[in-house]
Amino acid sequence: MCDVLIVDDDFMVARAHERIVAQQGGFTVVGVAASGSDALAQIADKAPQLVLLDMYLPDMTGLDVIRRARAAGRDVDFLVLSAAREAEMVTAALQGGIVSYLLKPFKITELQSRLVGYAERRRLLGRSGDLSQSDLDQALGRASAWPGAVTVFTLPKGLSKETAALAAAALAGSEPDLAASECAELLGLSRVVARKYLEYFVDSGQATVSLRYGQAGRPQRRYVWLAG
Repeated sequence: MCDVLIVDDDFMVARAHERIVAQQGGFTVVGVAASGSDALAQIADKAPQLVLLDMYLPDMTGLDVIRRARAAGRDVDFLVLSAAREAEMVTAALQGGIVSYLLKPFKITELQSRLVGYAERRRLLGRSGDLSQSDLDQALGRASAWPGAVTVFTLPKGLSKETAALAAAALAGSEPDLAASECAELLGLSRVVARKYLEYFVDSGQATVSLRYGQAGRPQRRYVWLAG
């Protein structure tokens, strides 16, 4: 599990972000802060792995939070969720080592996609052994929203690019394979909808499927990501 701290001085916005994180598999919210000083105190006390950080706070900027946390030697990642568009602020945040920058307002699927990408980054960098160039590109966020350098084909009617990106990331990060029911649980989808995306990946040559036979009942379809 990845512990997450949410930092936003707007109570309703913070609650909305908390709900999104709580519904994302592999993440848990350990705290909510409405100011920079509270954020720094909770980072020190709760040691979250990830902070969802607004740039505009009542007592300091998000940049101050990042700089002070770094100066204190805190091992924490920052994902900025902010309406701040100033080039200087964005540049300084990137230089501070943030993992992503998402401008408000944004769609729920956009934050979900960032969280899935972050989880994949942690998985890649947390494993033993050498990394390939594609691993590094993906970990550093240079790949597309889909895992690896994937060609985005025309999606069938009823499927969205945003959800396809989430399903692709979930499938690429699964070891060794993934069932539609497991994909559905990770992304908050129905099993039927999750299977449509997984079958699309198979039809477009980006994944393979095999049958796993259990003790009784129908065999389970298990999917493996091929692209990237």
